[in-house]
Amino acid sequence: MSKHRDYEQKTEQLITPILEKYNYELVDVEFVKEAGSWHLCAYIDKEGGITIDDLTVVNHELSDLLDEKDFIEESYILEVSSPGLLRPFKKPKDFMRNIGNDVEVKLFSPVTWEEKGKKYSDKEFIGILKSYQDNVITLGFDDRDMEIPIKDIALIRKSIDF
Repeated sequence: MSKHRDYEQKTEQLITPILEKYNYELVDVEFVKEAGSWHLCAYIDKEGGITIDDLTVVNHELSDLLDEKDFIEESYILEVSSPGLLRPFKKPKDFMRNIGNDVEVKLFSPVTWEEKGKKYSDKEFIGILKSYQDNVITLGFDDRDMEIPIKDIALIRKSIDF
């Protein structure tokens, strides 16, 4: 395991009791380099959406614990934030929470299908997420459904029409 992945896992262990206390959900933790600086990012959410006050409380409590444990060697910036509307689905609960919603799916490789005697090939789709089971999603369109293994998906997220 890489040192940075270890930082992420230890941070998850520290933040989990804080989030449980407030009934928040951990979406993801990342330790990434952006614009020359290391950032420890914790993405949290709750039913109805996370507020600035929620983020502030978690940021202060997590910051205190990180200072106490002091396991990160690099200097870094702590960010506790909302995952945002266009966050990619990463965990099974992300898929389950979005069943029935329009989703945008980008595949690693195009798939080919036949419709009305004509062949089509594409690797980007917008459809309704109908199900998620055994690491396979069912994506629904007006006239058909498509089963896609998670391992073939480069990106899946909620489709927002602006």
